[in-house]
Amino acid sequence: MSAFPEFEVIPAVDVQDGEVVQLVQGERGTEKTYGDPVEAAERWIDAGAESLHLVDLDGAFEGERANDDAIDAVVETVDVPTQLGGGIRTADGAIELLERGVDRVILGTAAVENPDIVAEISDEHPDSVVVSLDAKDGEVVVEGWTEGAGVSPVEAAERYEELGAAAILFTNVDVEGQLEGVATEPVRELVDATEIPVIASGGVATLEDVQALEEAGAAAVVVGSALYEGEFSLEDAQAVVGGQ
Repeated sequence: MSAFPEFEVIPAVDVQDGEVVQLVQGERGTEKTYGDPVEAAERWIDAGAESLHLVDLDGAFEGERANDDAIDAVVETVDVPTQLGGGIRTADGAIELLERGVDRVILGTAAVENPDIVAEISDEHPDSVVVSLDAKDGEVVVEGWTEGAGVSPVEAAERYEELGAAAILFTNVDVEGQLEGVATEPVRELVDATEIPVIASGGVATLEDVQALEEAGAAAVVVGSALYEGEFSLEDAQAVVGGQ
C-alpha cells in the first residue's frame, strides 16, 4: 500500500449482494447499483487509480463478511494495492485477509470495541491497519453508522495512533453519499492531532471538494458516488491535486 507520499484519489468499490453500490448516508434501501465489482475495479485502474478502497457493505451491517467471492475476485485481478473494510471483527480474520492478498484492513466497530486488536494485527503485519472513524454530529459511530461510541474522532485517532494504526479513514456521515460537498474542519482537526495519514471520505461532489481536502491536510480521499455518477473523472481529480 502506498504510504501516500503525494495526495491520492482512491476510487471506492463498495459491494452489496455481489454488486457495486453506493448508499446515501450509509442507509440501506438508498443504494444505486453499478454492476460487477471486477469490472468497476478494472475501470478505475485503467483510468489511473493507484489503489482501491473495497468495502463489504453486507459485512459492515451484519458483522460478518458476506462478499468474499467478489472481493477475492477483485484482489486477484488487480495489480494495485487494496484496502478492505466491512465485517472484519477479529484479529485472525484480518490476518487471514492480509495473507490472502489484501494490503490493508480497515477496522471500525472491532477497533472501537477492542482497541488492542489494532496492536495485535500490527505486530504481525506492520503498516497494515487502517482504523475507520465514522462520525455523525461530531461523535464516532459504529455498527453500520447506527450507534454512537461516546468518543470524538480526535480522541479516538490519538488512541489508535499509539496502538500502531497505519492510517485513519475518516468518514463524515453527515455528508456521505449526498454529493453536496465536504466539511473540511473535522479533517483538519484530525490531521493536526495525529502524525499518521488521514484518508478523507464522504460528500465529495466536485473537483473543488477534492482540492479542499488536500488543502485541509488529508493524505488521500476516497471517492465513490461522484465518480460513478460522472460528476468528474478520476483523471480530472488527479490533475487538480499536487504531484499527480
